Amino acid sequence: MTATIRTATPADDPALAALWRRCFDAPQIADLHALDPDRHRHTFVAQSAEGEGIDAVVVYVPRLIRDADGTPRRVGGIGSVATRPEARGQGLVRRLLEAAEHTMTAEGCAWSLLFTGTPGVYRGSGWQEFASTYTEGTLAPSQAAGEFRIRPATVRETAEVAALHRAYNADRPLSSVRAAEDWAVRVPAWYGPVERSLVAQDPASGALAGWLVAQHQGEYLEVREFAGAPESLVGLLAAAGERGRAAGLSRARVRLPDGPGVRAALPVLLADTWRVTERVGMARPLHATEESVRATVTAPGAVHWYGDCF
Repeated sequence: MTATIRTATPADDPALAALWRRCFDAPQIADLHALDPDRHRHTFVAQSAEGEGIDAVVVYVPRLIRDADGTPRRVGGIGSVATRPEARGQGLVRRLLEAAEHTMTAEGCAWSLLFTGTPGVYRGSGWQEFASTYTEGTLAPSQAAGEFRIRPATVRETAEVAALHRAYNADRPLSSVRAAEDWAVRVPAWYGPVERSLVAQDPASGALAGWLVAQHQGEYLEVREFAGAPESLVGLLAAAGERGRAAGLSRARVRLPDGPGVRAALPVLLADTWRVTERVGMARPLHATEESVRATVTAPGAVHWYGDCF
């Protein structure tokens, strides 16, 4: 018998949570799912042929993402894709993606975006890979922190950090427009408590001039996000390097958009550098043209920050 494809209902929540626990080591998925008030209408499930459970799930996450000109467009993010091991190889994800595509199109999404380590699952459904790059290297010796006071961020500074992010990404292609609930739930889900990030404070005015997220990922220090004045980046990277060395790390990856300010600051963190290209992002045009989507994902400075993952 063929599995039934349908949208989820509130009664499916326990089964969805169980499936995600089985397939992912990511306890934040249920909290992220709850951010969308229309989540059940945007969640597509394959009901087992025996009617006893959920075999697979695909979630469409509506987001505002800036196009190549910096204009926010409604984009359908695809995330939380999971299939019970016993049900794999039946084409369930392909059928669920088709259902998601119909809803995204009906709701006016310009295009769809996802990130994956298994692109072959999505190519046949119309998603195409695009390249992104990051800088990798060996951690440099301890460096002077520069003119700003560098310290951990605090919860009460969330609004000020959000303002830095908004200004820094005001016209940046591929960046998401964050709402208050994103700062309350989504950003901490991927970056941890705000105190784990660093801020650069102007010693004279006391105002925040920069914000940096750097996390440990295996043997690497991963610089995930920056916002603020370019001149604050030197001190922030120097402090991140101190944290990495204190944790016994010797290598780092910097996932910031390539540009003069970033390149000028990198030597305080990395003793040597090289650029690495990866293809984990995939896009599918819906109402937008293929050319406009390609222009967005390949635009200079384009970045989809890790803290905006679906």
